[in-house]
Amino acid sequence: MLVLSCLLVLAAVVMYFVARARSSSQLRLGAVAALIGGVFFGVASSVYVVSAYEVGVPVLFGKVGTPMTSGMHLKAPFTDVTSFSTRPVDLNLSDKDVVEVRSSQGGVMYAELTVKWAVTPAKAVELYRLAGSEDAIQQRLVYPDSREIVRNVFARYTSEEGYTSAREKINAEIGRLVKERLAPRGIDVTAVNLRNVKPSDSLQEQIDRKIQQKEATERAVEASRTAEEEAKRRKIEAEGIARANKILNDSLTDKVLMNQCIEAYKEAAKENPVYAVPCGSGDGAPVIVDGSGRN
Repeated sequence: MLVLSCLLVLAAVVMYFVARARSSSQLRLGAVAALIGGVFFGVASSVYVVSAYEVGVPVLFGKVGTPMTSGMHLKAPFTDVTSFSTRPVDLNLSDKDVVEVRSSQGGVMYAELTVKWAVTPAKAVELYRLAGSEDAIQQRLVYPDSREIVRNVFARYTSEEGYTSAREKINAEIGRLVKERLAPRGIDVTAVNLRNVKPSDSLQEQIDRKIQQKEATERAVEASRTAEEEAKRRKIEAEGIARANKILNDSLTDKVLMNQCIEAYKEAAKENPVYAVPCGSGDGAPVIVDGSGRN
């Protein structure tokens, strides 16, 4: 734009002298129009507007200036301004960028996550010197550092923890470490979301075998516990029967048996008159005599 302004001013000067030599009013009007256009483009080349949610870094002949916040700014001619967005940007580590990690046991897993980051306006100059553009910031700083931290964190946990039980803890640790790593460089990490962790085929087979072994062990333990309880129940039942038999055996003396025999004949005699020989007489067998006189 500055070059166009200079060309228009030069054209205005040429047209003015030509118009003066030829006394041409049309050339004079053309010279005036060219001069106005040159002045306009000259002023425009010295004004730069930074959009909302952006920060600009001015560079004049290799010298980096003070960051420009959103709004209108005056700049020197030939100044180049590089803009950085201050809105959060998503870095998706999935598909071809999925992170291959190893657990503390050596199991291979694939972690998918999203890192939300934004440029800190006050550190825009440092980021420009480190990377040069917004895309370069993501590829040179956010991308490699995030992948490295994800691998390091997973390496401290077992496969089972990384795959299931410690997912939230791992996610929180990754987020904290990524923020600590990138904050001094002027990158504000607003969130880290560990979306999915998928075990490799070989690790999945190991997990399935372990689950099957665990289930088999639980079934064996349950069967053993049931058998042990049944054995205890039978033992207690047998001991109870033995104690009852012992008590009964100890209580059945000759006098008790004789008394029970007499009571039985008394009950029988109520319905049919009988003659009862006392129990235990003779050979000990009772003799019942009915009314017919038959023995």
